[in-house]
Amino acid sequence: MISRSDKHFIGFNFVTIIVTLLLILAGGIVRSTGSGMGCPDWPKCFDQYIPPTDISQLPAHYKEKYVAQRVKKNERFAKTLDRLGKYELASRIRSDKSILVPETFNAAKTWTEYVNRLVGALTGVLLLILAIWSFRYRKRATRITVLSVINVFVVVYQAWLGSIVVSTNLLAWVVTVHMVLALVVIGILIYTYHHASKLDKPRQVIMWRINWLKVLGLITILLSIVQIVLGTEVREAIDAVSKTMLDQSRAAWVEKTGSIFNYHRDMAILVVVANLIVYKMVTDRFNGRAEPLRMVNLVMLSLVIQAGSGLVLSYLALPPVAQAVHILFSTVLFSIQYYLYLLVYNTDTYKQIKD
Repeated sequence: MISRSDKHFIGFNFVTIIVTLLLILAGGIVRSTGSGMGCPDWPKCFDQYIPPTDISQLPAHYKEKYVAQRVKKNERFAKTLDRLGKYELASRIRSDKSILVPETFNAAKTWTEYVNRLVGALTGVLLLILAIWSFRYRKRATRITVLSVINVFVVVYQAWLGSIVVSTNLLAWVVTVHMVLALVVIGILIYTYHHASKLDKPRQVIMWRINWLKVLGLITILLSIVQIVLGTEVREAIDAVSKTMLDQSRAAWVEKTGSIFNYHRDMAILVVVANLIVYKMVTDRFNGRAEPLRMVNLVMLSLVIQAGSGLVLSYLALPPVAQAVHILFSTVLFSIQYYLYLLVYNTDTYKQIKD
C-alpha cells in the first residue's frame, strides 16, 4: 500500500509533468508567433523583471545596446565551440549577419516570450523541489533520487541553452537541441512518476507473452523522437523560407521547404502504422480495467490530434494555433507512449513465472 507521503510525492511529480507540458506549449506558441526575440536579453527582458508595454518605456538606444550584448555573448559561445573543435560552426556564428539586425519592439511578442520564461522558471522551481523531496527515496529507490537530481542539471543547461537561442537569433540546430532536451526532462519525470507509483506494488501478470510488444513499444518511442526532430527541422526550414517570402505568401511556405517536409510526412505514416500495431497487441493482451488499455487509448487520441493538426498545417497555410497544438501533442504522444512502454516492460507472463 502506498503511504500518504509517497502519494504526495507522486502527485507533485504528476503536477510537474503537466507544468512541463505547459512549458512546451508556451514554447510552441512562441515559435508559431515568431516571439522568440520578443525579449532581446536574458534572463531579464529589456533589462526589466516586468517587461515594458510601450516603446516609450524602453532604454535609450536599446537596439544598439542589445545587438552589442548579443554579439559579445555569441563570441563567448563561439570560443567554447572552438575549444570543442567545432571550428566551422563557430565561424558560421561569427559571420551570421542576422545577429546584427535589431528586433523591432512588439509588446505582444514581448509578453508572449515573457510568459514563456515565467512558465520555464516555475518548471525549474518545481524540478528543484522534486529533487530535494526525492531524497526520501535515497535508500529504497536510489534511481528516483539520482534521476531527479540529474533533471535539475538538465533543466539548468536548458535555461542556458535558451539564452543561446535568444542570442543567436534562434540558430536552427540550437532550437533542435533545445527540443530534444525537453524530451529528456519529461522522460525522466515520467520514469520517476512510474517508479514511485509502482514501488510497493507487485508486477502485473498476464497470460500472454509480450516480448514483441516490448520491442515494438520501444520502436514507436524512437520513431516519435525522430519525428519530433524532423518536425523541428521542418519548422526551421519554414523559418528560413518565411524570411524571404513574407507573410503574404504563407500558403506556399510548405512547398518551399524541400525534401525535409516529405521525410516528415512519410515518417508520420510510419508512426501511425506502428502505433496501430501496438494498439492491436495491447488490446489483445490486456483486458478489463488494465492501465495499459487506458494508456493505449490515450495514445490513439493523441495520434489523431497530432495527425489532424499536421494536416491543417499542410493545407491551411500554417495557422499559428495549429502549430502550437502540433508541437504540444507531439510531446504528449511521446509521453504517453513512454509511460505505456514502462507499464508493459514491467509486466510478466504467467508462463515465465511458472517456469
